[in-house]
Amino acid sequence: MAGGSAYTRKVQSGVPRVAYFPDSFHEVNGVAHTSRHFEAYARRSGLPFLCVRAGDEQQPGDGATAALELRRGFLSFALEEDLRYDPAFLRHLPRMLRALRAFEPDLIHVTGPSELGVAGALLAHHLHVPLVASWHTNVHEYLATRSRKLMRLLPESRRAAATLAIEQATLGTTARFYKLARLLFAPNPQLCRLLERATSRPCRLMPRGVDAELFSPARRSRGGDGAAILGFVGRLSVEKNVQLLPRMQSELRSMGIVNTRLLIVGHGSEEGWLRQQLPDATFAGVLRGAALAEAYANMDCFVFPSHTDTFGNVVLEAMASGVPVVVTPDGGPAQLVEEGVTGHIVADEGFAAVIGRMVRRMEQDAAGFDAMRQAARARALQASWDAVFSGLYAAYAELPGLEDRGRSS
Repeated sequence: MAGGSAYTRKVQSGVPRVAYFPDSFHEVNGVAHTSRHFEAYARRSGLPFLCVRAGDEQQPGDGATAALELRRGFLSFALEEDLRYDPAFLRHLPRMLRALRAFEPDLIHVTGPSELGVAGALLAHHLHVPLVASWHTNVHEYLATRSRKLMRLLPESRRAAATLAIEQATLGTTARFYKLARLLFAPNPQLCRLLERATSRPCRLMPRGVDAELFSPARRSRGGDGAAILGFVGRLSVEKNVQLLPRMQSELRSMGIVNTRLLIVGHGSEEGWLRQQLPDATFAGVLRGAALAEAYANMDCFVFPSHTDTFGNVVLEAMASGVPVVVTPDGGPAQLVEEGVTGHIVADEGFAAVIGRMVRRMEQDAAGFDAMRQAARARALQASWDAVFSGLYAAYAELPGLEDRGRSS
């Protein structure tokens, strides 16, 4: 890679040519979900956009919006149920370099320190193209949460300090990667402030949108069967705090609330344990498209106990489906909820009590509960993907040399 040529092409009128390197694209997670919508936005808008991603072999086509897909090899290993990491992925650098030279990007956008993100950062440096980076996953909190099982081997007096040390070390390492970028994006204000302190780089908001036509109350098909459906959608893993679901169900039963059923959508490492703890719950697996939208619409309350999510796409999808939500005070989901209007924000200790009150309200104050449904839908209608990515391109204009492009987008 040493000694490569630099781009000296002057910025022309129009929008910037964006080369996008997402951590994941075809998988079931927030990065992949956002990335698919980003490519779709570029395609329907006719924008010059090259998405370099892992997947089946695919060469860029002739259109303005194109993709280069490269296979992960036999050395790759699983990070999640459907997400892998290939330590030898940089073998594809020559192909990526050829594609970028043909595309002539004005900037390279990466989504994290994955093998794709590292490749994008290397190529941006090699080609003297501005690098921008968006933060989608609280990897420092994820790693700290997952390390807690190992921490049980330590004396109780040292567990908290050890977990904090892991979190801070991971954040420091990740911040060094993000410091390579000239401009950062994050899905909520708290993360923007954290990144600015850790990297001394400017950070702009990049929230998420929702397809309010797909996710709609109109897809509700069940009638009143006497039971309140409490739903969860997401990865069934320890960092999603799914261990709270059995505790919540048990506490509801002890409160005398027995007319509830749990619907769990997703898969992950904790699925087996959850099935043992919740034998009466319905496990729907991974759902997509209309099947997922129907599942949301048929819920009465969406419960999302995660403390580590940066935004919470699933929370917005539930609200678009006319479903009130209950979330924790930590992370991005709490930014989406208006307390007492579209749902509730509550710590783990009060989760079951709040849900119990919602179930009773649904039974005793149908009009009031329906108003909460309508408010949730109205809040979600304010979040469109077009607005998200239009704002992203406006922020790109802050990069030196791109001001004229940003103003004309």
